[in-house]
Amino acid sequence: MLDFINSLSDRVLSGKYLSTEDGLKILSTPDEYVLELVKQASRVREEFFSNEMEFCSLINAKNGACTEDCSFCAQSSHFKTPINAYSLVSKEEMLEGAEKAVLIEANRYCIVVSGRRATKEEIERIAEAVKEIKEKYPVKVCCSLGSVDRESLQILKEAGVNRINHNLEASKNFFGKIVTTHTWKERFNTIKNIQEVGLSTCSGGIFGMGESDIDIVDLAITYRDLGVHSIPLNFLMPIPGTPLGDAHNLTPTRCLKIVALFRLFNPKAEIRLCGGRESNLGELHDLAFEAANCLMAGGYLTRAGREPGKDKQMVEKLERILVKRGKNFSYHDRIGLRT
Repeated sequence: MLDFINSLSDRVLSGKYLSTEDGLKILSTPDEYVLELVKQASRVREEFFSNEMEFCSLINAKNGACTEDCSFCAQSSHFKTPINAYSLVSKEEMLEGAEKAVLIEANRYCIVVSGRRATKEEIERIAEAVKEIKEKYPVKVCCSLGSVDRESLQILKEAGVNRINHNLEASKNFFGKIVTTHTWKERFNTIKNIQEVGLSTCSGGIFGMGESDIDIVDLAITYRDLGVHSIPLNFLMPIPGTPLGDAHNLTPTRCLKIVALFRLFNPKAEIRLCGGRESNLGELHDLAFEAANCLMAGGYLTRAGREPGKDKQMVEKLERILVKRGKNFSYHDRIGLRT
């Protein structure tokens, strides 16, 4: 097993694609070898991203009352969950969110709305807000607006949006077990539209929903084939009232193996740790950033996250460790804004 693990970074850095069988073997790595696995993923991360760390932040700009039945989501109108629904917030609130993002030293700010797709009116209002944000704040703006059409994508691009988030969430095979009101193909086609308009792509998944190892590997390969720029990794935070409200399928080492897998299968993509990272990675949380190079700070859509100050402390701690190793570390506020 150790020979297999130690071969991984050499194979990836020589330009070879890891296979489905490799992925299954990575996920079945005995826990006693997980540190060696992380070491291999770290070597790949260092090659393509040095030791840069990027923070991003979001605003939940429209909450709840969603017609879709995603089994993991508190915002679905199909389930009785403890959230307050509200329509699209004002332009002023979107600008305040951008200011808060800058204050916690995030260099990406994402405007997120609930629902299958944003309306034309919502697109126009968001575009107007984005124009002002770009004038006032040194932050890149992303949006997560559901199944957006090309016309709307073009409007957002012209307003200053440079990246769209649209998660596939799960493999094609598993998707129908967690969502029935829309298809995996619809989400896949939206990602293709985003790419064809010339916007950067951000698309990831949620783990701990009952998916198999092959489902996880298939999703990693799908993103490799798509050439997605950023892959947010979310670990299920069970929400009372949803079909997955009692699901507890993850361990810290399981999460760490998933992070390593996505880095090794997508060496040039940003691997972004998002929802559930704190509660599911537990004592291995900081170790995950040997493989990942981005994180979402300041909270998630319907759940609080870790205090941003703790994330900054973590990055500074990693900086000290890397300096001791003799490696250069570049904290995100010293490298400018990445594409």
